[in-house]
Amino acid sequence: MPLPIEIFLYNTLTRAQVPLRPAEDSRLRMYTCGLTVYDYGHIGNYRTFVAVDILQRFLESEGYQLESVLNLTDIDDKMIERAQRAGRSVREHAEIFARAFAADMEFLGLRRPNHLVRATDFIPDMIAWIERLVASGHAYASQGSVYFRVASFPAYGKLSGKPLAELQSGARVDSDQYEKEEARDFVLWKAHKPGEPAWDSPWGPGRPGWHIECSVMSMKLLGESFDLHAGGADLIFPHHENEIAQSEAVTGRTFVRNWFHVEFLLVNGEKMSKSLGNYYTLRDLAAQGFHASGIRYLLASVPHRRQLNFTLEGLRQAESAVERLRAFRDRLRRAALGPGANPDLEAAIASAELRFRGSLAENLNTAGALAAIFDLLRSANQALDREALFVPEREAIERLLSRFDSIFGVVETDDRARLESYGDGSPSAGSTLADEAVERLLAERGAARRDRNFALADRLRAQLEAAGIVVEDTREGQVRWRRK
Repeated sequence: MPLPIEIFLYNTLTRAQVPLRPAEDSRLRMYTCGLTVYDYGHIGNYRTFVAVDILQRFLESEGYQLESVLNLTDIDDKMIERAQRAGRSVREHAEIFARAFAADMEFLGLRRPNHLVRATDFIPDMIAWIERLVASGHAYASQGSVYFRVASFPAYGKLSGKPLAELQSGARVDSDQYEKEEARDFVLWKAHKPGEPAWDSPWGPGRPGWHIECSVMSMKLLGESFDLHAGGADLIFPHHENEIAQSEAVTGRTFVRNWFHVEFLLVNGEKMSKSLGNYYTLRDLAAQGFHASGIRYLLASVPHRRQLNFTLEGLRQAESAVERLRAFRDRLRRAALGPGANPDLEAAIASAELRFRGSLAENLNTAGALAAIFDLLRSANQALDREALFVPEREAIERLLSRFDSIFGVVETDDRARLESYGDGSPSAGSTLADEAVERLLAERGAARRDRNFALADRLRAQLEAAGIVVEDTREGQVRWRRK
């Protein structure tokens, strides 16, 4: 195995790309903000989880020992509202979508963390931490709720770059609507309201605020100061900013040394929105016949600090790229090779491995890593065409492809089996597309037909039919659709 190389990641806290150096040699402790399980995860969520998965696989391939935690938020305002709307208890509602998340992880090939935890399992620990904050003067009780006093933590804003002085009293920095001293203060414990779940506490019955959950769970499992915290860029403020404040206010130590944030995902150049019809879950894409490998490839194709513009055509191209990799793998395996050596190809293989590892070590540059593999694929195919690829080169290429796939997870994947087994028994599992998504696909099909791209139009129609949508073209040139 090649010697480990130094890995650099952009640290949101320091606003610089810095060496990743765990506090305990090769043991790296890492926490990732997971889903709030009030609904199915969408492709924006899974862009973050795929980036984290690739990072963790790469770190392990370089000899790091990971202690990883991923949380599920199973109690918050949205959970309560959705559960009430569905006529379920919060626990029942959370269980449905926690199972859905587990099915999504399996479908996408996301490795399970060492600890997959739920907020409601740590309520006593949260209460104890809030008591420490109150005792130290960083928090105060009001009408059965407890708030963090932002003014008591002068370093507030160091992650997001929002200085405390700019967060004027009265400015809206949190969505919680409770009585508090200043608007910029955030809730740690919420007083009980009729119809909501509640736990006993020194301040009366209630439930934890969202921000305290991640601080307590991460420190409980990884210690009061750990190496790496990951999440979407939308969590930088206020969620992660608040995590730092409520953690460091008590410990006086750096809560997290490195912050890894994944940029937003656009859909067709626009912000993802149900009203625009561009809101996709993995189930929506699977219902159209798209495969886990193609989805995973597309989500990984753009480096995590750049926005990714997700389109269905881009997803089709990603599936084609995966097929090119598989076709090359099969050709390489079938080729009848003789003894010999090709020094030029040997050099290309060594260069590809250095570029692959070096790109990932340089702030997880997935695009550069993919380019290294595809450049090698072209060189190897040319050598096969000339009968200039020999057994030693095949073995070296197979080793590199195996390492590539152990990190990207797209080649040795049984897509058909994953599609067939995808589901979790929940009421909406395997559901067809939302009306807005159907209309968007029909619009794409109409544009393809006008451009006389009938192959694309036929593929779009087949995807709609796979999702249970019957498309009827009328003599008047209109299109009607219905569900089977």
